[in-house]
Amino acid sequence: MRRSILLVSALATTLVLTACGAGDTGDASTDDPSAAAGNGSGELTVWVDETRQAAVEQAAKAYEDESGVDVELVLKNFDDIRTDFLAQVPTGEGPDITVGAHDWLGELSTNGVVAPIELGDKAAAFEEVSVQAFTQDGQVYGLPYAIENIALIRNTELAPEAPATYDDMVAAGEKADTKFPFLVQTGTEGDPYTYYPFQTSFGAPVFAQNADGSYKPELTLGGDAGEAFATWLAEEGEAGNLSTDVTYDIAVEAFAKGNSPFIIGGPWMLEQFADLDLAIDPIPAAGDQPAQPFVGVQGFYVNAQSKNALLANDFLVNYLATPEAQTALFEAGGRPPALLESADAASSDPVIAGFREVGAEAVPMPSIPEMGSVWAFWGVTEANIITGKSDPVKAWDKMVSDITGALG
Repeated sequence: MRRSILLVSALATTLVLTACGAGDTGDASTDDPSAAAGNGSGELTVWVDETRQAAVEQAAKAYEDESGVDVELVLKNFDDIRTDFLAQVPTGEGPDITVGAHDWLGELSTNGVVAPIELGDKAAAFEEVSVQAFTQDGQVYGLPYAIENIALIRNTELAPEAPATYDDMVAAGEKADTKFPFLVQTGTEGDPYTYYPFQTSFGAPVFAQNADGSYKPELTLGGDAGEAFATWLAEEGEAGNLSTDVTYDIAVEAFAKGNSPFIIGGPWMLEQFADLDLAIDPIPAAGDQPAQPFVGVQGFYVNAQSKNALLANDFLVNYLATPEAQTALFEAGGRPPALLESADAASSDPVIAGFREVGAEAVPMPSIPEMGSVWAFWGVTEANIITGKSDPVKAWDKMVSDITGALG
């Protein structure tokens, strides 16, 4: 495997400061990443979860063989990684690299525990949305490896063609004469994540985005566009097309039994639909703009206190950003790869290709800390509007006011 010495040299200018900030006072040659790490140990510690362990081991072995740097993999429960990383890094503990999700970035960066990485020319080799997801204040903070999003999952026996609009989907569902014209999980607390494509089709995204795709804490789900979406929720709830009685489990079971030609969901559902002939389509718009779901991106972060920042970047950019590594990560996790070359290969499967096509036009889940103030108000408001408990415009405007107050 060819290592990019030019890229490593370029990294030295920006990343040796990170190494120095963690206690490095020695003179380091920037021609070699091990030397440029200064007081670095010549070792890397990487936190991985069980799903990704074997794939990262392959890349680590190649890196060890070619660099002489020891790579220790520490197996962690994925649900514990963020909490443990936040707790350990400020004390000088924790790994040099950890696996993680892009929407952790706001909390991790606010607490100063992650460092930017330099993708250089490699940035163009990734799906654009995957790099956007890890971008904040013009800097990239993670190496993406997988993309996850919802789409319209269609039972082709019940609906041979993809619907172009929401109304087309409802009409096709009624023509199929199934119990449900389409399925979207809702529940009594609402599900703004799954409903988000409908909301964006009315031109009411949750936060404004910068030119690089990152978010700024400027709430944009209010106004006429938000009120139009809220009114639509009330109308569709009254018509019986949307219902809080439809939970995730009910929706998945009903689709698996052939009780609807359509379900809005993600690849995590597919195992339960193994007996069905499926197609993956874009989510049809209910408004006059494209329906854009959230996209979640998995990747790897570098510890801001790492004494081996250059080694960490070298390993990420030159060993985990390869088709071999990204394909292995895809085969382990089943999510479309972030690297274009690997994604192209994986797209020989039409289901993967379908999710990838939708994900490429999706928007990253906001990773800014302010997102944490939105969820509690958002879902309950949608649910109350769907059931008719709340006036749609008044409830939506109150929700916007409440979120604005929570944001301070």
